[in-house]
Amino acid sequence: MISKILLSAAFLFSALTAFSQNDNGEKMPNKMIKVNNPIYMLQGKGGNIGLSIGYDGIFMIDDQYSEGIKQIQEDIKKKSDKPVRFLLNTHFHGDHTGGNAAMAETGTVIFSQENVRDRLQKIMQNEEKKIPMESLPVVTFSEDLTFHFNNEKIYIFHLHNAHTDGDAMVYFTGSNVLHTGDIFFNGKYPYIDTENGGSLMGYIEAIEKALHIINEDTKIIPGHGNVGSYQDLQSALDMLYTVYKKVTANYINKKTEEEIVKMTDITKQYDYLGYGTGFIKTEDFLKMVYGEVAKERSYIKDNEAVNKKAREKVEQMMKEQEKKKKG
Repeated sequence: MISKILLSAAFLFSALTAFSQNDNGEKMPNKMIKVNNPIYMLQGKGGNIGLSIGYDGIFMIDDQYSEGIKQIQEDIKKKSDKPVRFLLNTHFHGDHTGGNAAMAETGTVIFSQENVRDRLQKIMQNEEKKIPMESLPVVTFSEDLTFHFNNEKIYIFHLHNAHTDGDAMVYFTGSNVLHTGDIFFNGKYPYIDTENGGSLMGYIEAIEKALHIINEDTKIIPGHGNVGSYQDLQSALDMLYTVYKKVTANYINKKTEEEIVKMTDITKQYDYLGYGTGFIKTEDFLKMVYGEVAKERSYIKDNEAVNKKAREKVEQMMKEQEKKKKG
């Protein structure tokens, strides 16, 4: 439990610069990548930013860390002098919401799924981190939301208990581009924040929903990693199902967490592809999957125990009725 909390804290609140790093640890500037006109992805040290740049202005998705927001704003101005009118937070983590206050100062309207605002407020109240009040989204929604902006319909939808309990994806229907937030780490094991409403099965169901909405030509901006495709997202789903089934089988066979983490065959095919070289290492991923399987099987066992007692009670009642008839 403590390791999970520390992992979450490190992910949310590490003080980082506005520069990304390559594998050698060298600092590199942010990258502005055209995904499909007029949609861009801005990569830096934090979650990938999505941008719709057009006549109506700029629609922005996430804003990384507070330390890097000035550079991000300068990078955006190089593409357009239009204002950033709307900013969506895909979830509450600090590498996606850290620039909120600075964006609000420029007049940008910030919105999110309602649980995002609630979690940010709790962090402020508990003084876990000093976050300006201006960081809070001013518009929230419970399920779905639609914008008509820059000559296309932008469909925003809530995913339940996936990466967190407040996740939202954004589908640019005309440009055929999907921003997944952290429900997709392209080519890496995902971080599922089970301490804040996330769950493995919710994560799987969220990807399934996304694949149902998009098509094979859709370009995908992941929460972390390079621009992906429909097949990349399908591969992420296949990986989750494969590992989940293998861990479940071993759990049923009474294998412990320690034993399962050492079973390299469970993730061998994905480790070979580099899945374990991201933020979440193979061991941490397997521990998360084991924990989720344990919770699920415990629920099943509890239900079985309840059903057994119910059956026994019914059988006892039937026996008593039979006795009365004979009497």
